[in-house]
Amino acid sequence: MATDSPGSAGQTPPLALHVGCGERHVPGFVHIDIRPLPRLDYVHPIDDLPMFADDSVDLIYNCHVLEHFGRQETQRPLREWFRILKPGGVLRTAVPDLAACFEVYRETGDLNLIHGLLYGRQDYFENTHFIGFDWAYLKGQLEQAGFAAVRRYDYRETVHKDHDDYSQAYLLGRLVSLNVEATKP
Repeated sequence: MATDSPGSAGQTPPLALHVGCGERHVPGFVHIDIRPLPRLDYVHPIDDLPMFADDSVDLIYNCHVLEHFGRQETQRPLREWFRILKPGGVLRTAVPDLAACFEVYRETGDLNLIHGLLYGRQDYFENTHFIGFDWAYLKGQLEQAGFAAVRRYDYRETVHKDHDDYSQAYLLGRLVSLNVEATKP
């Protein structure tokens, strides 16, 4: 994918954002989180990014972030990310996959296995989950915000594949992260 490769000689390299990054650092990305943590480029809410002009960003990556917004709030970050992406720019998002979590529970009957995925760790306010997603619901939310070409992505085929985060989360051999990519037309 063009947004994953460095720019050609004489060209500006792609601008890639890692929003809601927490303490996880992906080389080559601009890191933004609401909490003041080491190695951030910006301490700022990720649903309002005035430091980026319209149509200025090539790639936005977030992992297990969207579920931290309320059910009535999910369009706000999606529309902001849509605003700053260039036409043809890519949003790559990962959220807990409720369908996969429910299958794990159905197979085991053990809520402790999925509590963190469903509700967050809740060790600080921002680490609480307020909404859940399955494929159809997330796809609909992305399309409502204006995105197109919505598809699942394989984390092993991305520039951040060596970055260990929840997009690679497995329980009982089942991927429990819903990894979805969408494009700004």
